[in-house]
Amino acid sequence: MSRILDQVFSEARTQALPAGQRLFLTGDPVQSIFLVRAGRIVLVRRNRESGAPLFLHIAGPGMMLAEASVWSPAYHCDAQALDDAEVAVIPRRWFRTEMTRNSELANAFAMDLAHALQGARLKAEIRSLPRLADRLDAWLAEGNAFPERGRLQELAAELGVTREALYREMARRRKKPAGRS
Repeated sequence: MSRILDQVFSEARTQALPAGQRLFLTGDPVQSIFLVRAGRIVLVRRNRESGAPLFLHIAGPGMMLAEASVWSPAYHCDAQALDDAEVAVIPRRWFRTEMTRNSELANAFAMDLAHALQGARLKAEIRSLPRLADRLDAWLAEGNAFPERGRLQELAAELGVTREALYREMARRRKKPAGRS
């Protein structure tokens, strides 16, 4: 969808976000639509009991952020910059009007939503596995690689586990002799 998004966001204002800054919070009214230009932004919810973060989606350059908010009155999660980031910002009302006028945008947006739904279902399937080892194996089987040093907490949040549990699983795997399960 990048060509059509580039067209739609060509006149957008730009907003810079330093790492850690929130773009919006759960419950904020939806007034804008965002396209990530640089960096990564995570959509995150907090576990109500433990407060642990649960990563719903990580958007990188060229990706829309919180696409479902196009039809929602309020955000259902927080958006936070994982790195120094930059987003293009357009009014939600304008975007919705443009989708009714531009069938190419509407079709591309529908395809993007379908891919996002497939990804969400896969994440839910992985998180439904009872053992962390199985979650990690399933995540790796999807072609993912371990994040760079200092970013394991992001993987823990994506898998829906504590970082301490992930660290223990990683240590267990390092100790395990090759070829044994």
